[in-house]
Amino acid sequence: MTMSGNPPRPTDPAPPRYSIDRHLDSAAAAETVRGDIRSGLTGQPKTLPSKYFYDATGSALFERITALPEYYLTRAEQAIIARVGEEIVADLRPADVVELGPGSPDKVLRLLDAPGASTHVRRYVPFDVDGQVVETAAASLTESRPWLEAHGVEGDFERHFEHLPPRIGRRLVAFFGSTIGNLDPEPRHEFLARIGRRLAPEDRLLMGVDLVKDTAVLQAAYNDAAGVTAAFNRNILRVVNRAVRGNFDPDAFGHRAFYNPTDSRMEMHLIARSHQAVELQDLGLTIHLSPGETIWTESSHKFTRGSAEEMMAGAGMAVERWDTDPDGLFALVLAGPSPGGALPR
Repeated sequence: MTMSGNPPRPTDPAPPRYSIDRHLDSAAAAETVRGDIRSGLTGQPKTLPSKYFYDATGSALFERITALPEYYLTRAEQAIIARVGEEIVADLRPADVVELGPGSPDKVLRLLDAPGASTHVRRYVPFDVDGQVVETAAASLTESRPWLEAHGVEGDFERHFEHLPPRIGRRLVAFFGSTIGNLDPEPRHEFLARIGRRLAPEDRLLMGVDLVKDTAVLQAAYNDAAGVTAAFNRNILRVVNRAVRGNFDPDAFGHRAFYNPTDSRMEMHLIARSHQAVELQDLGLTIHLSPGETIWTESSHKFTRGSAEEMMAGAGMAVERWDTDPDGLFALVLAGPSPGGALPR
């Protein structure tokens, strides 16, 4: 007996349960990078924005840093999230989880996989300047969690935060990794105020902050014995070389990191080992550095509970929870709009 009709067609793959909004124009982004490099390297002192650490090589080096014995920050934050993340999700019951600067998924998964989270969390919103990072986070988390959708945003969250998708319910904004400490006071205030204006009364911000502590512990974390942080620091010069056709020799610079107690911050610098004359072809510039002159590449501000509460209050928010690791090295801050004190939307 013969069968009639067409053979069955293979099952079409299910469409992805995520979308990506892209707010970075490549030409405009390249011009922004050139402008940052020009203004930083022609200023006094010479500087480079720390956000340019994170090309593919820099990101891989940073992943190695997080596993170093001296670098306590990631372990301490993960321990706090493991201890209190389920309770925060159970209390808040967010429908929307926004993650600013998604990296390793371990931290946000503590929230998304908390008992009962699948009954109320409906959407994950990764937000990052690197579109591939956004797409990877959105795809990997939705693939294994059929109840979850994702709406990623490719953009600079200091400039494009207003482009968050419309909220679908109570929102939890997660900003892990103490990245807030890399912003100087004025841009930090502006950024947090922008978040505060976007929070509805029932929304919350969950943010990691590194704490003031023994100077030796801080300096060891940024001067590891294996030299990984030094390699991470020098790699920013390779990023500059690619961006503006420069001829920096990273090996001609030493690494220096120290704690500045007056401003409660760690500073990272690159130190010229000899006289440098660096050509930046796309900028039409030659940059001269004297022996011992530095390029300031990162500030990492440290906080106390008092300074963190003051920082949040200035942005129209109030601290509702303050959780630290047992050694008091790091804190996880949960904040919401201040009653009667929120900044104008």
